[in-house]
Amino acid sequence: MKKIKKRWLVPLLLIVLALVLIRVMLPPPVILEPLEAGNIKVPTERSMIWNDRSEATDEILEYWAEKPLDDWPKRGKIHIPRALLARFALQHDLDAANEFLTTATPWGNAGSVWALHPQGDYDFTMAGLIPILYLFGDDPTVLYPEARDQLLNTLLPLEGGDPLVSVPRTLGAVRDTENHLLMTEGSRYLKNRWLALHGDSNPLYDNEANGLEDWLQNLIIELEETGPYEFNSIPYEGYTLTALLNLEAFGSERIQLAARNVLDQLNWNYALGSLDFRRAPPFRRRYEHADDTALDEDRHTPLMKLWISLLPESPPNLTPRSSQHIGIWACWSPYRLPDKTAQWILEKPSEYFVRIGHGLNGSPEIYSGGPGYLITAGGVHRGKRSLLVARPITLMLDDGITDLTQVLHLAGPGEDFREWNNTGVWHDFAVAAGPVYIPEEWTTSAEGVLWNVYRREADLCIAVHSRDNLGIVHLIRSSDPQGVLVAIEAANDDPEILVNSFQVPGGPRIDYAPDAPKDQWVIQSIDGQAIDRDFDRWPRLEGEGID
Repeated sequence: MKKIKKRWLVPLLLIVLALVLIRVMLPPPVILEPLEAGNIKVPTERSMIWNDRSEATDEILEYWAEKPLDDWPKRGKIHIPRALLARFALQHDLDAANEFLTTATPWGNAGSVWALHPQGDYDFTMAGLIPILYLFGDDPTVLYPEARDQLLNTLLPLEGGDPLVSVPRTLGAVRDTENHLLMTEGSRYLKNRWLALHGDSNPLYDNEANGLEDWLQNLIIELEETGPYEFNSIPYEGYTLTALLNLEAFGSERIQLAARNVLDQLNWNYALGSLDFRRAPPFRRRYEHADDTALDEDRHTPLMKLWISLLPESPPNLTPRSSQHIGIWACWSPYRLPDKTAQWILEKPSEYFVRIGHGLNGSPEIYSGGPGYLITAGGVHRGKRSLLVARPITLMLDDGITDLTQVLHLAGPGEDFREWNNTGVWHDFAVAAGPVYIPEEWTTSAEGVLWNVYRREADLCIAVHSRDNLGIVHLIRSSDPQGVLVAIEAANDDPEILVNSFQVPGGPRIDYAPDAPKDQWVIQSIDGQAIDRDFDRWPRLEGEGID
């Protein structure tokens, strides 16, 4: 074999180094397979009357309108596009806003940031500028023509029909993430569309002719059929939602419909997996958020609060105190929640049990809830490169508590989420391979040998069995904690049996494996009948108790 010439050695070493960096620093390849829809339909009917604005949306716009227009390279990713949008929406300080746009130039490039592409993430900026163009671009008294032209021709540099699918400088080896694809290609598509709608007949801007319409629709349909790979992502879920809201507001009829279908699905999932705008599901990305304890800082929540604030009769105090950069989309977007989704966010009308599948190497979401309570399964970690963060199983009640440390929760074994399989949730029941944490302010209503019962509402009792390697929680509608204790202990008086089996008084026997492998549901069988434990193959949404 001929020796490699020295002049080729450095390039080859650089290629090898790049491939190693790609492997180590970037997310693993996305595995996407269509999932069955399941037996619960996503609501789409809309008949409710909504206001165009509310006290909460006004507060968010005013909050952003006061932000300074400075340090474009540092603050141009998130803050300045929102500050500009709010100024235009409120027609506040228009001269300064237009002057800023007229002189600004792109501070970076589209696509994910990594070691060989440090100036990425400009797609965040483009997605924030698109609403300014569409909402105010035809009103020269608000968005001055020279500012509009600079925005369109310089600050939105991507055009035509060739999508940027791969992470830049990865030799095409790594597909970019959902939020980046939607922000980058959604902005490209909407720039093309603006130019075509305003009389430019160049085929470069014809999204039908250049193929971008079909490509983008397929991407959105894939998202609907597989569910988001970056489900519940902190912080990226918010950017996926806002990119979809751009397309739902300004796309062609078929792109609008495709985006609306995904938004309806994600918002319905939120309605089923939240209580009073609090949420604690498992999520994918990023590990540094694994220790977050706030229950009301989900990136989806500010949108939900602001949408609900637009109802003629809405609850008070709906101005979000975090993630306002996501919530501002609800201040202008024409999207409104389907009737049933809004109703289930406001109040759970009946007891229900749902399972949400997230495909191969994912973690399911499992919820058991009803009027005034919600049990949330914490999910399961599937290895370091899965980017999955498991959380404790939580019990939220109708008490307004917004921090994990103040609600009942259980997890295990140990304290490292990488060791957990916290999928052990069934109807009004939870089990994990670790103890139950009881909030300090709770007092025992009935105390037994193996069980304690806590009465937290007029007709809701919570039975708890807890030891170092096993925690069990069962909810019973009753106002008699002593009677609940007697019934529970009569049916479950053997600690050895409790390791793998619980008998619901007057109900089914639940068999489980708290130390189940991380690709199987902890729940094994109900009254001896085996159930589907392979949650990699679960449908997108199935369950009981939802008409």
